[in-house]
Amino acid sequence: MKREVIATAGLLAMVLCQGAEAKTLEDVLKEKGVITEADYKEITASKALSYKPGKGFTFSSEDEKFKLSLGGRVQARYTFTDLEDNSKSADSSKWEVRRMKLWLAGNAYSKDLTYLFQADFTQGSSSKLLEHAYLNYRLIDELQILAGQTKVPFGRQWLNSSGGLQFVDRSVVSDTFRPGYDAGVKLSGDILNGLTTYEVGVYGGAGQSTTRTVNDNAVAARVTVNPFGKVAYTESDLDNSVKPLLSLGGNYYGNTLQKTGASTLETNNVTLAGTSGWLGKGLSTFNASEKVDVNSFGADAVFKWRGLSAQAEYLLGQADGQTTSKTLRAHGFHAQAGYCIIPKTLEAAFRYGYLDPNRDKSNDLVRETAGAISWYFDKHNLKLQGDITNTHDQAKGKADDLAFRLQAQLTF
Repeated sequence: MKREVIATAGLLAMVLCQGAEAKTLEDVLKEKGVITEADYKEITASKALSYKPGKGFTFSSEDEKFKLSLGGRVQARYTFTDLEDNSKSADSSKWEVRRMKLWLAGNAYSKDLTYLFQADFTQGSSSKLLEHAYLNYRLIDELQILAGQTKVPFGRQWLNSSGGLQFVDRSVVSDTFRPGYDAGVKLSGDILNGLTTYEVGVYGGAGQSTTRTVNDNAVAARVTVNPFGKVAYTESDLDNSVKPLLSLGGNYYGNTLQKTGASTLETNNVTLAGTSGWLGKGLSTFNASEKVDVNSFGADAVFKWRGLSAQAEYLLGQADGQTTSKTLRAHGFHAQAGYCIIPKTLEAAFRYGYLDPNRDKSNDLVRETAGAISWYFDKHNLKLQGDITNTHDQAKGKADDLAFRLQAQLTF
């Protein structure tokens, strides 16, 4: 098995090396100082068809009032899991295309009216095929209006793109608390050139590509403070930031869901209400046919400087039955840090996560400890990542399961 893994890593590395970014003539001229930044923008803007790694192929009208970019991302993954039950048959070896996404993005009639359509063809469910589908209008930097389906703004790591992660995937803590995608309307803006940002939205409350006709809706709000400048929602410091970057964030999510059976909720695609979410795991707390009020809170911080990056997040959830006054409480946190040993190329990272899905129940804690190595050929656009995660789950008899993952990613 070890030889198979080593051979696979070698093959993926060779493929990635051959696919490294090819620079355009204007890129070379700009780097050598032959043309200025203004000249570069004028040349690239005048192209009817252009390409930029990570942004895709872009078609543009001469006046730039109409633009359409076509791009996508592929993640090919191998996972070997060693389950702690002293049985070789319990171990698993899995090959998969973890994500295969395509998107159309751009602007129409004005640079201020933008749109995004994104589909994930690997979800295995038609109700989860469509991820983003929205229109966004910028009135001013301080006020933008979005209508459609997109990520509910709750949780920093959830808002980080799956293509811009420091590890092969997100922490189990983030996955347990995130609401997921939903359709609705959102106001957002940057205040004082990004010193503060905000997002406030009202959503259908049934989750991704799912609707309901009730009076209950979901609400979400997020605020960040960025004292040294706005920090992008990607992990790692691949730009080797000359000045330190710091962002502090806080968020809230509220919803009401109807229980329809002993262990089922109304039809929905709200992630935290699913089988792996904190609400989904604790549904037995409430009576059948009872409405459940959900309130979640979170606080986070991220720091980047000179190839060093660190982030931490605390998440808290509480659900209250409307008729029985029963309460389900959950909380957890995760923290991770990484450093580019070779600037912009080789990074090592460590992560720790703690999860208590039901604070009134004993022996259900989950702890994860993980380490990762990443080789970036062209930032997050082309990279090879490997990580090892030990998960201690008290609900499984205090088992320590070990998972090794190797993933190649191409964003075009």
